[in-house]
Amino acid sequence: PFDGSWGYQVTGYFAVTSRMGTPKDFMAFVDKCHASGIGVILDWVPAHFPKDEFGLYEFDGGPLYENHGWDRKENKNWGTRLFDYGRTEVQSFLVSSARFFFDKYHIDGIRVDAVASMLYLDYDRAPGEWIPNEYGDNKNLEAIAFIKKLNKAVHDEFPYAIMVAEESTAFEGVTKPVEEGGLGFDFKWNMGWMNDALSYVATDPYFRKYEHNKLTFSMMYAFSEHYILPVSHDEVVHGKKSLLDKQFGDYDDKFAGLRAFMGYMISHPGKKLMFMGAEFGQFKEWDYKEGLEFFLKKYPSHRKLSAFFRELNLFYLGTPALYGDDDGWDGFAWLAADDACDNVIAFERKYRGETLVSVINFSGSDRVYRFGAEKGKYEAVFRSDMKRFGGRGLYKKKLYVAEKKKSHGKDYSVSLGIPKLSFVYLKKI
Repeated sequence: PFDGSWGYQVTGYFAVTSRMGTPKDFMAFVDKCHASGIGVILDWVPAHFPKDEFGLYEFDGGPLYENHGWDRKENKNWGTRLFDYGRTEVQSFLVSSARFFFDKYHIDGIRVDAVASMLYLDYDRAPGEWIPNEYGDNKNLEAIAFIKKLNKAVHDEFPYAIMVAEESTAFEGVTKPVEEGGLGFDFKWNMGWMNDALSYVATDPYFRKYEHNKLTFSMMYAFSEHYILPVSHDEVVHGKKSLLDKQFGDYDDKFAGLRAFMGYMISHPGKKLMFMGAEFGQFKEWDYKEGLEFFLKKYPSHRKLSAFFRELNLFYLGTPALYGDDDGWDGFAWLAADDACDNVIAFERKYRGETLVSVINFSGSDRVYRFGAEKGKYEAVFRSDMKRFGGRGLYKKKLYVAEKKKSHGKDYSVSLGIPKLSFVYLKKI
């Protein structure tokens, strides 16, 4: 009911907001998306609910949907009540809510909000404000059992369903099947990658050599879960700046930096999530009270950035090496991971005999860069510095041959020119 909650304080668990239309309007919207080849994933909030009297709050005059215990009843910082996951009636209510949207509205998936707050008894609580479980630790055993029940129930009835966890801790097995002891989600947001990557691109290139691990550390755990790389609504509000404005530098460098960031994100293992407005370079932060600034696409820099996003997305869809094997080292190999002083990284993605090399220059200088590679020929298939994308079009060479010169621990290497704040994708031919 409260617009300022962005929809995260829910009272109607079987209703779509009437602000946007009727239930039939939403059905028509989903059908239109499907007809256009677009899936629909809803945000869903089973972690807590608001204290509006017309909602679930003390529904029969006392705690009914919420927990009775003083230590589990409320999240004081959010000002909301927490569900009692130990009650079968509450479990049934929430599972039925999730299944309802798949059944009646034909959605394709659900992103479960604030999973970490469900998993831990001490979440957002100081010492003395929570009671350990029967084993003496901080895990919420009832919530864990509910999450497993939820994912199994949804997947059993809707095998195509995509279940996504917004989970920010190192809890093990979030995307492992329930039958194998996991929580049963299909994907988990990679919040560590997001925080590191966004911090890195906001850093002055002169000092990025001291932050280089923020580009590479994510590969230490990239295959521990099935990840989504998220740039979400939370990262473009409250003074954090829009994705374009986060980039360090002047006007032109911000556009170039965003293109370089996207080259890194698209070629990094994991599925992708981008918040609306980034694709044409909105400078303002997101404001739920206003629409996006689509008028910016009238201006050359924003129009060219939009063209860049479109071509990059199409390239991604047409290049299985970028997504065919996101879950193991068979699909990824470092070629140059430690050139902190150059602010350059290079790695390859592989899938079923196809190899794509990603070389990204995050420095403020144009470089001629040599990196170790497998013997063979390579074709430059995508450059972010193209003039039609708003770049300078500095290098246009298409074909590269790996020379018998040692580099980065390999007998062969490739040398190529790469402008500042840009990336090049090379396909092995």
